Amino acid sequence: MPHRVEPSKGGLLSAQTALLAIAVAASVCLSLRIGAHPLSWADLGQLWFPVGSATVDRSTVATLVYQIRLPRIVAALSIGAGLSVAGASYQGLFRNSLVSPDILGASSGAAFGAALGIMLSLGIAAVQGLAFASGLSAVLLTYLLSRSVGGGTFTLRLVLTGMVVGSLAMAGVAVIKTLADPYSKLPMITYWLLGSLSAITAADVKVLLPPLLAGMAVLMALRWPLNAMALGEEEARALGVATTRIRLLTLLSATLVTSVSVAIGGVIGWVGLMVPHLVRFWIGPNHRDVLPRSFLLGALFLLWADNLARCLFAGELPIGAVTCACGIPVFLLLLRRASGSWSE
Repeated sequence: MPHRVEPSKGGLLSAQTALLAIAVAASVCLSLRIGAHPLSWADLGQLWFPVGSATVDRSTVATLVYQIRLPRIVAALSIGAGLSVAGASYQGLFRNSLVSPDILGASSGAAFGAALGIMLSLGIAAVQGLAFASGLSAVLLTYLLSRSVGGGTFTLRLVLTGMVVGSLAMAGVAVIKTLADPYSKLPMITYWLLGSLSAITAADVKVLLPPLLAGMAVLMALRWPLNAMALGEEEARALGVATTRIRLLTLLSATLVTSVSVAIGGVIGWVGLMVPHLVRFWIGPNHRDVLPRSFLLGALFLLWADNLARCLFAGELPIGAVTCACGIPVFLLLLRRASGSWSE
């Protein structure tokens, strides 16, 4: 469904953005406290100031915060923001609010690479690198196939070939699960495919954060051309937009962000579909506003989804299960409110 771009609402949206940013900052502070070993404000405070009422040794607090919780929090914020910005960009490019970041097979391709790496007993860095490479390879294959077949518009061919490549990658994952050791490798593959940030380390974040931020920076810079693209390709060309270059930049950047996110945390569904849709329902389709707010809301959503995953039960839940449980009812509510009723 085409988007009709409306002007930004200025001060009101700036205030809303500030509130979202404050909510993210407050959530980070709370997330440092909660977990299997809860920390008080005094416990946290002794990392920077001498606090007499602290109940946990300073070295223990430093280990919990700097080596375990902070890398996980940064990963959750980055992945949530990245998937949401990528989803909003895909939706703007295809002029359809129901498009998700894995439309080109990036998520499925990255999942195949990670599953293969786990089955081959590769290290965590190699698994993540293989996931990233296979995700980008899936997108390249999708792009080449869409160029080689005829019929329909390029966008339609891109979506259909993306579905084919994604299905092929998931078929490969099914084969890998069949061949994997059922006692050691299969549980790891299954759990990773559901999404998890439990194994994130500071080293992982340092290696994978730069490409994630670079991809999001490019997408943020394309907000104005995406507004023109939302009017239609002919209209965008008439406004002086280099549509082919903008399309290619958007596809590559959004795919880079998606592949890196999957490489970090596994397959985490619904974030890239639900968050941009929620933002558009909230403020309208202007990408100048949609992308920054998708960045903040996506980060906030996945941070609390991860908090629930590690705190609801004694054993940690897959974060993908939490995002699915949260995303489905919210998305159904949005669809119901948008249509006015369940019936046509």
